[in-house]
Amino acid sequence: MDSATSETPVASETRTPLGASADNGLKIVVVGGFGAGKTTMVRSVSEIRPLNTEETMTQAGEGVDDLKGVRGKTATTVAFDFGRITLDERNVLYLFGAPGQERFWFLWDRLFSGTLGAVVLVDTRRIDDSWYAIDRLERHGTPFIVACNDFGGPTFTPQQVREALDLDPHVPLVNCDARSRESSKIVLITLVEHLKELYADQARAPRQELV
Repeated sequence: MDSATSETPVASETRTPLGASADNGLKIVVVGGFGAGKTTMVRSVSEIRPLNTEETMTQAGEGVDDLKGVRGKTATTVAFDFGRITLDERNVLYLFGAPGQERFWFLWDRLFSGTLGAVVLVDTRRIDDSWYAIDRLERHGTPFIVACNDFGGPTFTPQQVREALDLDPHVPLVNCDARSRESSKIVLITLVEHLKELYADQARAPRQELV
């Protein structure tokens, strides 16, 4: 199976434009290692033509970026990707795909500002590349789920992935194919449901009275 990255063509689909009545924008960030498929996910699920800042990779970057496992990659995000998808008549998701290279990580903190939640997209062939994303989200206190993008390599059990990433048991873990709109939608639905549960738990928690 070919690498599920932005170089893989996405099937043409008819997409319904967003209605003018949507008035609640919910910001979601897709983060992960270099070449994990973040641009592909935003592109596959967005209901508008996504904004992306991909640039052609050159030989100058070979000494800076770790290309192990992504030698076929010819373009890379240098700022962020942007797309959006309808939840219902009043609510839409704004999707931001963060750049994966270490030299662009300084942009992440700004992308996290105002974020409702995040998807950590993982390439299990390069699972160590996911550590920084998880660490930064935890430092920001941003809720997230983990999605393993299918690159057709060796398969790992959910428990193996959880142990490798030292994931909290309450963090949802799903498999996906970032090239598939339906698969990417399931990832986003999982995140939204996770956020609803977190906020419901917070609402049910007893408040401490000041003495």
